[in-house]
Amino acid sequence: MAWSNSKIFRFMLGSVFANSAAYDLSGTPDTFKAALYNTTPTPDQNVATDVLTGYNGAASQWVVANEVTDATNWPAGGRPLVTPTIDVSVAATVFWDAVDTASVGATTTLAAVFGTLVYDDTLTNKPGITYNYFGGTQSVTSGTFTIIWHANGIFRFTI
Repeated sequence: MAWSNSKIFRFMLGSVFANSAAYDLSGTPDTFKAALYNTTPTPDQNVATDVLTGYNGAASQWVVANEVTDATNWPAGGRPLVTPTIDVSVAATVFWDAVDTASVGATTTLAAVFGTLVYDDTLTNKPGITYNYFGGTQSVTSGTFTIIWHANGIFRFTI
């Protein structure tokens, strides 16, 4: 199935709950990035290993060949998330958010962008946290490409 929605990877949640991977979603010391992708990946929240969710892994579909990049302003590997935070300020809710992610300057051309892989660039195998569908093809020419994260965060749980 091609891009059709946004999901958190089940493997990441299992790793957090089992304490088998040291994700630090506060962004200190971990670095999280958002890499842009074309329509080639078939996102699957149920993949069973960090290698399959990970950025540019040998068995992963999240490889550079499927990425949409601008060498200077949105390079391969993506842009870092700024100020990632866990927010528990709303009763019965936990969400993970960051400042909207933007290209450094006016990109030459970013075309046919369908979504993003948000991953932990610090951990071995660069495991995916979420994949986020943009609702269809997005592009920019000679402008700033910005991912505007939802007001409810990159992901959100109601408890």
